[in-house]
Amino acid sequence: MKLVRYGRPGKEKPGLIDEFGRLRSLAAVVDDITPAQLSDAALKKLAKIDPASLPLVRGEPRFGVPLAGIGKFIAIGLNYADHAAEAGMAVPPEPIVFSKAISCLSGPDDPIMLPPGSKKTDWEVELGVVIGKRAQYVEQADALSYVAAYCVVNDVSERAWQLQSSQWDKGKGCDTFGPVGPWLVTRDEVIDVQDLDLYLEVNGKRMQTGSTATMIFGVAELVSYLSRYMTLEPGDIIATGTPPGVGMGRTPPRYLKHGDSVRLGIAGLGEQQQAVQAMPAKGKRA
Repeated sequence: MKLVRYGRPGKEKPGLIDEFGRLRSLAAVVDDITPAQLSDAALKKLAKIDPASLPLVRGEPRFGVPLAGIGKFIAIGLNYADHAAEAGMAVPPEPIVFSKAISCLSGPDDPIMLPPGSKKTDWEVELGVVIGKRAQYVEQADALSYVAAYCVVNDVSERAWQLQSSQWDKGKGCDTFGPVGPWLVTRDEVIDVQDLDLYLEVNGKRMQTGSTATMIFGVAELVSYLSRYMTLEPGDIIATGTPPGVGMGRTPPRYLKHGDSVRLGIAGLGEQQQAVQAMPAKGKRA
């Protein structure tokens, strides 16, 4: 299944995408797409519904973050060897873990807002992993059974702020720096999560091309690893790292500016498109 939330910010309704790519409403079935809908039992119940029995949603409504009630937004740094090389950093011996602020979450096509003072805002297409059941000290062989769904994430990053200290969070958590979606694709629809193509374009020019096959630490290893240091709860999202081609790694570096457009996606998981806008300084109009 492809589960979505659509509508105005803060007023999103639950839906799904049918086999023909049409949006259908789930409002008569569930109040929202929340962690409660991510358990194996809940997903099986939703999967039994005939999409043709659900009302079509007319027009082209905005897609919001496809999951309400996200508890943790965890991210993995330098998880592609060729990206580590372009960043001038060593391949990590174990996963680099940081957090993105929940307040940075935004819909897949909502604008990226450049915060005042930002000069090095960058892009990162990433596979998002959505946890479906509580995970503690999970064995790698069982780890994928704790995953409910996958999605596209743009780990937008302000590099100057990110690299001011050994802690990356400051450059990763600005408002709008976490576009997620357009939908959650349930685990059963992803045949091999370590064989998905990723891409990102800026103003129509391809910047990133990669595959989850070249991850240093695969999804199962990441879920198992993280579960040793924190309890993973239903609705937690893990952004699993980015392939090469980020702005910081180009010669000369290329960062996002007002008026740019970003398009990114992962095979089978959908596509995002964001306009880049300068956030007005406080007290001033755009």
